[in-house]
Amino acid sequence: MNTQATKRSTITKWLFDNVIYVFLILLVIGIVIASPDFLSMTNLINILSQSSSRIIIALGIAGILILGGTDLSAGRMVGLAAVVSASLLQAGDYAYKMYPNLPELPLFVPIIIAMLVTGLFGTLNGFIVSKFHVPPFIATLGMMIGVYGITSIYFDRPPYGAQPIGGLSESFTTFAQKGIKLGQYEFPFLILYAIVFSIIIWVMWNKTQLGKNMYAIGGNPEAAKVSGVNVAKNIIIIYMIAGLLYGFSGTLEAGRVGSATNNTGNMYELDAIAACVVGGVSLSGGIGTVPGVITGVLIFQVINYGLAFLGVSPYIQFIVKGAIIIVAVAFDMRKHAKKK
Repeated sequence: MNTQATKRSTITKWLFDNVIYVFLILLVIGIVIASPDFLSMTNLINILSQSSSRIIIALGIAGILILGGTDLSAGRMVGLAAVVSASLLQAGDYAYKMYPNLPELPLFVPIIIAMLVTGLFGTLNGFIVSKFHVPPFIATLGMMIGVYGITSIYFDRPPYGAQPIGGLSESFTTFAQKGIKLGQYEFPFLILYAIVFSIIIWVMWNKTQLGKNMYAIGGNPEAAKVSGVNVAKNIIIIYMIAGLLYGFSGTLEAGRVGSATNNTGNMYELDAIAACVVGGVSLSGGIGTVPGVITGVLIFQVINYGLAFLGVSPYIQFIVKGAIIIVAVAFDMRKHAKKK
């Protein structure tokens, strides 16, 4: 009898800890049953491709969440990077160039410029949070609004005004839209970029002192400070790295779509935070893994793509995503409370 009770308790605990995954798996199974074609290789490649830039954004936000913070400005930084990189990478013969006299630049130059710009804003976020002790929610909310204003001023410039920045150079579109041909399928470079950044972040989190400090600060900032960790410095560095990741992701979004506006990246931060939580990153800090973040992003992308594939109304998709976010956060908070 005790053995049966123990088994039931173990099963109940497992279901409680993994209820969000069970729900999402059932949802995916339902999509596949409704449309078996959903599992085609073409669809899977599309899902991976669309997930790639989101994974890079989520990795940036995940580091901040592990610190015990948050970042609401990520999406607007993605938009800023997209607009800056697109404006500097327009084809030389394009009639509506933002900078008519600017020669075609080497691809890496505008990408680095965009990353440095967003890295600067990320550093500023970390400085405000660590030095002025402004709650991350408020600090990054203010930054989100400010960055959107800056992006809009830059974007809405005479003589062409607020129209999408297009006419991108061939090198830029190749960088973001092309891929490697394997058999009858083409695997986009975007997937390779996501893999490379995932490996870099995994090494940083697991094999460097910065990663150890990040987890220590998220687990208990006071204990980390007592043990000799420079809390403010590490917070600033993690926010700066997040800003750099947003910048690269923004350039990928501009190249992937083929244009950029001041609304590029809007609400991306909420999707990324939700994906992180679904992937096991605790909002309470100190817990999270790179594979978990990737899994969370892929789960959300499968749901988005699957529901769209079935022709489900976008409004219903918002409801489903909202419910997933609420459930994921609720169970994360309950698990954290139980550990305490």
